[in-house]
Amino acid sequence: MEYQIYNDNGKTVLKINLLQQKICTYDCIFCSVGRGLKSDEIYNFNDTNDIIKELENIINTNSIDLVFINSKGEALLHSGIKEIILFIKSKNLKVKLLSNGYILYKYKEIANLCDEVIGEIKAINEADFQKLQRPIENYTIENLIKNMTEFKKQYSGKFILNITVLNSVNNDEKSLNEIMSAINEIKPDKIDIEKEDDIRFIKKYGIYENEFNVICKKLCS
Repeated sequence: MEYQIYNDNGKTVLKINLLQQKICTYDCIFCSVGRGLKSDEIYNFNDTNDIIKELENIINTNSIDLVFINSKGEALLHSGIKEIILFIKSKNLKVKLLSNGYILYKYKEIANLCDEVIGEIKAINEADFQKLQRPIENYTIENLIKNMTEFKKQYSGKFILNITVLNSVNNDEKSLNEIMSAINEIKPDKIDIEKEDDIRFIKKYGIYENEFNVICKKLCS
């Protein structure tokens, strides 16, 4: 298990990657992790007990406030994630989960255990979604938005919508209006907006700071 401990607004966060190998519902061309297994079904990892033992040691030797499950892929597909979350909760710690959002409703029983859940929007146009995010067959951007909307309706925790602004993908007026429509449909508790910061992709997908600030104001208005 890869992990990192850092301070976030006075709270000590333990960020963990549960996945030995990348498994995801997408195969995004701008993914920093690279290629991996594309699936939306639970994958049998045999390291759950080892992860729990390592977590126990880290938690017992550090003053942790929150555990952030931010895996290199879709963490909900780890076969032991429910057991791992329940262990963390047994230590009276809050859990934050990053998901790409598509299977949140499918695995809502697991996601509902978390105090905070993050879903994502990148490409908002269907053609770009298929070309750039390369989802599992028959996945659509319409269903991504619908799945996050249905999850949010029944979720009692804090739902955060992460939006990545990408040059020539979703920074035009039409795309921004479509993102705003998605925000109004999903009704997240919080919106986080970011831009491409991976040096390998900045030249093609990065945007200037002034444009980014204008977009942030528009989407958060």
